[in-house]
Amino acid sequence: MYSRNPTYTNPTPCKHLEEYKRKHSLNGYNSLKNSLKITPNGRTAMKRDQIEVPRCGFCSGNQGRLYFCLICSSISCCSISSSESNHALFHSQAHMGHDIAVDMERAELFCCVCCDQVYDPDFDNFVMAKHIMEMPMNNSNGNGGGGGVDLNRESSCNKRRKTVRWGSSTCLPLGLRGLNNLGNTCFMNSVLQAMLHAVPLRNYFLSGRHSRDSCRKSSLGRLCLRCDVDSMFAAVFSGERTPYSPARFLYSWWKHSSNLASYEQQDAHEFFISMLNRIHEKEDHGRHQNKDNGDCHCIAHRVFSGVLRSDVTCITCGFTSTTYDPCIDISLDLDPTYGYKMKASNKSPNSNQSLEISTLLGCLDLFTRPEKLGPDQKLFCQHCQEKRDSLKQMSIRRLPLVLCFHIKRFEHSLVRRMSRKIDRYLQFPFSLDMMPYLSSSIVRNRFGNRIFAFEGDESDVSTEFEVFAVVTHSGKLESGHYVTYLRLRNQWYKCDDAWITQVSEGVVRASQGYLIYYMQKSMYHKSSEDLSCLPMSPRNGDSFLPTAGCC
Repeated sequence: MYSRNPTYTNPTPCKHLEEYKRKHSLNGYNSLKNSLKITPNGRTAMKRDQIEVPRCGFCSGNQGRLYFCLICSSISCCSISSSESNHALFHSQAHMGHDIAVDMERAELFCCVCCDQVYDPDFDNFVMAKHIMEMPMNNSNGNGGGGGVDLNRESSCNKRRKTVRWGSSTCLPLGLRGLNNLGNTCFMNSVLQAMLHAVPLRNYFLSGRHSRDSCRKSSLGRLCLRCDVDSMFAAVFSGERTPYSPARFLYSWWKHSSNLASYEQQDAHEFFISMLNRIHEKEDHGRHQNKDNGDCHCIAHRVFSGVLRSDVTCITCGFTSTTYDPCIDISLDLDPTYGYKMKASNKSPNSNQSLEISTLLGCLDLFTRPEKLGPDQKLFCQHCQEKRDSLKQMSIRRLPLVLCFHIKRFEHSLVRRMSRKIDRYLQFPFSLDMMPYLSSSIVRNRFGNRIFAFEGDESDVSTEFEVFAVVTHSGKLESGHYVTYLRLRNQWYKCDDAWITQVSEGVVRASQGYLIYYMQKSMYHKSSEDLSCLPMSPRNGDSFLPTAGCC
């Protein structure tokens, strides 16, 4: 079990929430007991009258976000982008002390004055207790509803699923633990689930290679993101099954990424990059920098960093300029021309409608194909000594241990001044061979037999990968929800904030992948060899040591 570090605390609540709790204690929370419901997908929301549609008390509108006042139970809408449409703020100004409300759609606390989500551990515990009360009990073991796996009723697809409950005694993979939503933090929880099950990152922190005590002394007690990551790994892999609240990590990340410090929904990919950058910044560059090639040997880059090769060829003379750039993920465009069209099901209202489907391999082909640069992108040719039309081709020179693909689902038009989400399905293989996309393969295909040796070939590096995590986004651009699917022991699990559900491969394939994580095939199978043990890397070596993997 891990020990709590008294240096780190939960984020300090806003003064309006503190004042509300000082006057009303938890009475407002308790009054919500009969007003909350659990949706079929396991999320919490406010109950709505089946006959009367809830409307804003100011404008009588029912669109957008609606907020339920904890003092007078009135309903107001809120548009953060426009102060004139912020009727929740008007309500708090018109009624002294009516500052705290509940988001009716998400059942999350909202400060009408700050116009932001706020986090309170007491409210978090209250909502989780509501979940526990409404969950059906599993009586299959004959003990009248003890712990274990909850078998829900058959879904519309006629398949039974297993949901992890508090106090579950089922022998599930160690580290499979829900993460509480702290107020629009599904973007963070989804990425953290993938990071927690990236084997090399997990081995590093669970083997004690990061010392919180020495780090705290060297940083003079200041917040350290890597210390909070270390604490989170220890807590998640402690064997506890109750959902974990990563509040200290969130607070530390805020301190290191002040431009993203709010309870507003953030982009999961942006959070992933920010988290790795913050971990990198805390490393000792003098100790981890390779003087020969400039590679960083911090844990973030040892796990996720690869190298991209860019070849720019002059169309006039054929001179090629090559550059190498490090990367911690690969961003791919969704192009239907590199996928295919599938006819809609006969059950669809319009059976003649075609659905555009992209494939991950098609996206990789698009990423590595030669691209003619536009007339406004002419580059200076060292051979011609002037700007020329050129061809550009990307390839992968070095693969990382864990490969992350970022699928570009959000596009922005400067001309139309608008953004939209691309709701196109992406098919991806569970086993992936990256050999066709390596620089050696790309360059040999371009020059044929004229190339006999290739600088930078790494024959000892595995090109075969296995998928282990898929972060998906559902909903609209401005309001959506992130969920992670984890593949452990060849079984898929849906991680929806605090709730873990066992799902089939079909459910994963039907989701809209946003971040897709692969790890080297040998590493994936090695971590799954022993069904009852968790492989961990010891402090002074790379061999694996077993620890108990059951509750």
